[in-house]
Amino acid sequence: MVDYISIIDKYYATQPQLRQILITHSRQVADKALAIVDKHQEWIKQGVVDRDFIEEAAMLHDIGIFLCQAEAIHCHGEHKYIEHGYLGAELLRQEGLPKHALVAERHTGTGITMEQVEWTKIPIPLQDYCPVTLEEKIICYADKFYSKTHIGEEKPMSKIKQQLWKHGQESVLRWEALVALMES
Repeated sequence: MVDYISIIDKYYATQPQLRQILITHSRQVADKALAIVDKHQEWIKQGVVDRDFIEEAAMLHDIGIFLCQAEAIHCHGEHKYIEHGYLGAELLRQEGLPKHALVAERHTGTGITMEQVEWTKIPIPLQDYCPVTLEEKIICYADKFYSKTHIGEEKPMSKIKQQLWKHGQESVLRWEALVALMES
């Protein structure tokens, strides 16, 4: 098992408030993701989901937030918040965790397509950032229920869907597909 707390501590030791927000949010996401896995034991039996990996990757999916600017959650980095996924992925690749890096890279929203990056001029490298594997989809889905600005609160599905509309119908359709998969 990956010692995700040691990795978090490596980057957040000097930022205790942000570290606490990150760990609390990530634990909420991990617990939700693990509950989904436990509900779908067939995924483990089929070998498409590794429960330990789900916990590790959920705990590390937002590792890049300290590099970004988000005053409300004590982030004082130089990058735009939308960049935290690919920046976190770079850190996780440096840590020798390429599979975990893909989760960090692909968890934002319901994923970000290459066309969305190009069309909206999001300041991230031009590529597709949509979750591909079932494990990536589980963590992406679980992440939508929790914000880092309202720690401890779980968003209702109706609010999640409403928030996704600002990113277009494609994002909402991806959300509906995730709901159908996770809630079956």
